[in-house]
Amino acid sequence: MRRNEISEGLGVQDGFWQRVRSWFPGGKDAPVIPVVRLSGTIGQGGRFRAGLTLQGTAATLKKAFDIKSAPCVAIIIDSPGGSPVQSHLIYRRIRALAEEKEKGVLIFVEDVCASGGYMIACAGDEIIVDPASIVGSIGVVSAGFGFVGAIGKLGIERRVYTSGESKVILDPFQPEKAEDVQRLKAIQEEVHDMFIDLVRSRRGDVLANNPDIFSGMFWSGRTAVSLGLADRTGDMRTVLHERFGKKARLKVIGSEKGFLARRLGLSSGAPAMAGQALADGFVTELEERASRSRFGL
Repeated sequence: MRRNEISEGLGVQDGFWQRVRSWFPGGKDAPVIPVVRLSGTIGQGGRFRAGLTLQGTAATLKKAFDIKSAPCVAIIIDSPGGSPVQSHLIYRRIRALAEEKEKGVLIFVEDVCASGGYMIACAGDEIIVDPASIVGSIGVVSAGFGFVGAIGKLGIERRVYTSGESKVILDPFQPEKAEDVQRLKAIQEEVHDMFIDLVRSRRGDVLANNPDIFSGMFWSGRTAVSLGLADRTGDMRTVLHERFGKKARLKVIGSEKGFLARRLGLSSGAPAMAGQALADGFVTELEERASRSRFGL
């Protein structure tokens, strides 16, 4: 289904928003807009610090879409990307809930909405960015290190025993083989093609005819709007008040966490072992900072 068809079906055209606003003149009948925040690297994360996954976000998303009186759900995204599988699963859950509950979805981008983060953003009927947001990076990457020379200098011998000839392809302690790299690139191309198809299905009617859009390049929010990767610049409170009136109430929906979990980034069911959590959280923080540094953040 193309993006304009979805927009018409769920009512995200300006005329629709004006009609919805007229239903809530103010006072106790002012609309409540549920707000969900999706922030961080997408994937399983560390032992004590969860990344963005479907498992970690499903309950929050359901709670937001279950608010019957809400005309739409606002989702804040601030993510440099990560797992393509978890990105796609979260995207699909948002779309499924939006269609089931017949609600519009407004995406608001903060610092960065790149790679898998942008895949999730495509679940929105509109994408609103800050002029300085970083948007794009539609591509697939796999990175690592090779330690063959290092272990040779240290006099270390690598011993690996397998029952399948391809079981240890791309082992960082063994010489790289051209056929193994080609196999990895073929998988990346499949995932990239899926990503491209998803973006085109949601935003094909507004995308600029620019070959760089699917090259992995990224842009500022203002340029992203001109390329059709986003719809407009703005901030959440201003946009929602424009659509639903100044008395519209924003209700942040989130999972319940204890004090220690909030401070250390623990998932709600993780044991509160502070020392290990701090160490794990430190490593996870370094990884996320490395991901964000690619975008100058």
